[in-house]
Amino acid sequence: MYIIKIKGKAKIPDYIQIRDDSFVLISYFRADRPEKNLRKIGWDDREEEFKEIIAQLPFGIIQKLID
Repeated sequence: MYIIKIKGKAKIPDYIQIRDDSFVLISYFRADRPEKNLRKIGWDDREEEFKEIIAQLPFGIIQKLID
């Protein structure tokens, strides 16, 4: 799994993409509202951990997620 943070512009918010090992898009959600989407992919028990990761994640850099 991979994660990337996309910078929003003006009124468009920042977004997060989560992709599998083949870079197929698994989830796409606003960086400030991950709860609903993490629940959809079964990671709702790791919500606080993801909020920390998202806060520290640089924009535009694909990083490997360890799950």
